[in-house]
Amino acid sequence: MKYRLIVFDWDGTIIDSASSIAECIRQSAGDMNLPVPSVERASHVIGLGLHDSLRLAVPELQAHQYPEFVANYRRHFLAREDSMALFSGMKDVLSEFSKTHTLAIATGKSRRGLDRALAATGVGPYFASSRCADETSPKPHPAMLLELMNEFGFSKNQVLMIGDTSHDLEMARAAEVDAVAVAYGAHPEDGLRACKPLNCFSTVSSLSAWLTQNA
Repeated sequence: MKYRLIVFDWDGTIIDSASSIAECIRQSAGDMNLPVPSVERASHVIGLGLHDSLRLAVPELQAHQYPEFVANYRRHFLAREDSMALFSGMKDVLSEFSKTHTLAIATGKSRRGLDRALAATGVGPYFASSRCADETSPKPHPAMLLELMNEFGFSKNQVLMIGDTSHDLEMARAAEVDAVAVAYGAHPEDGLRACKPLNCFSTVSSLSAWLTQNA
């Protein structure tokens, strides 16, 4: 067994939420009569911490407007949340590998948001730990991975990061751990491959097959 700790991103990797998040960002900008970012721009910031996301997605947004924007975003997101589902086959992947590996989550979500999502999807028991953007330095800073490694006593060569954005892959590189990408989430495949992950997968089944052979 090459890896002992497998760390998953959440949005766009485990759950099919990236397009909804991007649209909520766009709707929130429209609510405040701000320039509405393109789908590509709104998708690119998924996974970052809150302030970094807003600064990059809606650069015209002033600091004093953040609370209003966040309230609008939360309203739109909660209206869509019940329609978001795990990617097909992902629950089986988590169930299978939780028997042999320590699984964890590193996400740009808030702790409250992740806890709500874990309860709704029923996959919480598969994960031994998690880190959220509002409780440590957000991606692409390596803090989430470094804290998880320290929590379980694993060295960097025992850790694998799985994510759907360049932010996930840059975090893994900064932490000096291996990473693979999934191209069915927020960022396009060419951008992911430019970050030089070990591999890039277009489906959950191809990810699962690779993990079975290599993890």
